[in-house]
Amino acid sequence: MDTINIDKIRQIVENILTEYAQVPYAYGEIQTEAIFDRTRDRYLLVNVGWDNDRRIHGTIVHIDIIDGKVWIQRDGTEEGISEDLERAGISKNLIVLGFRPPEVRQYTGYAIA
Repeated sequence: MDTINIDKIRQIVENILTEYAQVPYAYGEIQTEAIFDRTRDRYLLVNVGWDNDRRIHGTIVHIDIIDGKVWIQRDGTEEGISEDLERAGISKNLIVLGFRPPEVRQYTGYAIA
C-alpha cells in the first residue's frame, strides 16, 4: 500500500504504542506510558518509575509523522517497531528509519526521507 490516509497512519501508530504500553514490567515499579500529540504528530512510548532505589525514565519509542511519512526517531523494541507498522498496513516506502544515518538509509529497504 503506497498511499494511506494520514488519519489512518496516526491511528495505526497509536494502536501499536497502546499495545506496547499494556505490557507489564517483570520487575520494579515501572509504568509504560504512550504519549500522543496529534497536533504536532509526535508519538512516544516512555518508561517511568522506580527499580528499587534507582529512578527509571526513558524513551522506548519516538515516532514523528513528517510530510506523510512515519519517521522512527528511536526504537528500543526487541523486534523493531517498523515490523509492527508494516504488519498494520504502512508500506516500507512510508517508513523512515530516522535513527540511521542518512547515508545508510538507502540500504535499509525503507524510505530514505
